[in-house]
Amino acid sequence: MSDKLISRLEKEGRLRRQNAGYVQVEALLRQAIMDLEEARKVRDLAERATYVMVYMAMLKAGRALLLWKGYVPDDGAQHRTVVEVTGLVLGKKFQDIVNHFERMRRKRNEMTYEAGTLVTKSEARKAFSDAILLIDQILKAVRRTNPQMELKLDMSEVQKENPQKIL
Repeated sequence: MSDKLISRLEKEGRLRRQNAGYVQVEALLRQAIMDLEEARKVRDLAERATYVMVYMAMLKAGRALLLWKGYVPDDGAQHRTVVEVTGLVLGKKFQDIVNHFERMRRKRNEMTYEAGTLVTKSEARKAFSDAILLIDQILKAVRRTNPQMELKLDMSEVQKENPQKIL
């Protein structure tokens, strides 16, 4: 992680140090997987619900990643901070997915606070696919920092219908 960006975010009050254990990180990651599983079940029935669920899955996984690195967002723009630091941790290779995560954050905000925001089937499917990729990468990043840690998370159900078959 970029020490400069982390220092700036801490000074701005957007991040604060937080000690966390394996149980807290795993709980957030488990919830992210559960959100994906639920999104898969409604994907062909409700685009908006799918979109919001996969966004929440990405957010929870991003929060788990921050927590694993010893931080929590600590301001009124917590979602934006999670997206920004997730991108920093995952690096340039995942910039396209993180950029999509940011667009999803903005759209979810519009859906929450403004009337008339629509989500298409293709948007919901792309969000679902990118959520799987992002969460998989976060799982790998967490495992790399502690190779002895074995997260008992099963993404096989959500991957069955994902054409990219990433795991």
